[in-house]
Amino acid sequence: MQARLIEWTELAPGVRNFLFEAMGVSKFAFTPGQFVSLSDAVDGNVITRAYSIASGLAEDDRSCDHGLAGNRFELCLNLVEGGAFTPHLFGLAPGTVLQMPPPLGTFTLPTPGSGRDALLIATGTGIAPFRSMLKTYLGADSRAFTLLFGARYESHLLYRQEFEEMARMHSRFRFWPTLTQPGVDWAGRRGRVQTHLEEALGARRDVDVLLCGLRPMVDDLRRILKEMGFDRKQIRYEKYD
Repeated sequence: MQARLIEWTELAPGVRNFLFEAMGVSKFAFTPGQFVSLSDAVDGNVITRAYSIASGLAEDDRSCDHGLAGNRFELCLNLVEGGAFTPHLFGLAPGTVLQMPPPLGTFTLPTPGSGRDALLIATGTGIAPFRSMLKTYLGADSRAFTLLFGARYESHLLYRQEFEEMARMHSRFRFWPTLTQPGVDWAGRRGRVQTHLEEALGARRDVDVLLCGLRPMVDDLRRILKEMGFDRKQIRYEKYD
């Protein structure tokens, strides 16, 4: 399979939303939470990197319209200065074709039959798989979702307007952004996502918790959740290193 770059949009300094088209297929099949691996030649060497899909399923597979054709998908990428691949991706022109095998990954929501609501916790571009899940599942079944999203600065609350609109439209969705370096005008939550875990859960332990972000955050939250009595089967995670 191949992926052709259609366009990109800047979400924040050094962060872009990339729109790709899967070539040769009319429908790009994946499960929200999965990733794709993109490959291209860089300085004579073929480099492959995996990135979580940030878009929902095609509209014929879900209840909410996200405006993408069935063979298109989005990625949310952070520019890693001096990195092996993201500087190359950020320099690509629309129309560039990359190699891409089918999507993979097990970082997905339990089936609706689990009967449990979900707490989604992300930092940075770890928001990508949760955007995919929410665009697909929010309102499609009876589960309630809380998204606890941490960033340093208000400018880096990626897809903020989308999540705020979701919260207005769906009573069973809570969007809780928190900043570690807020500006003087910021009136929302402050500090790391760990600070607000107990507030998000209350006394509940019948919740699926999904974590996505850098390793220190994920490892710390896994430890805290286990100390709180959560079974390991209730905790799913993806580490971005």
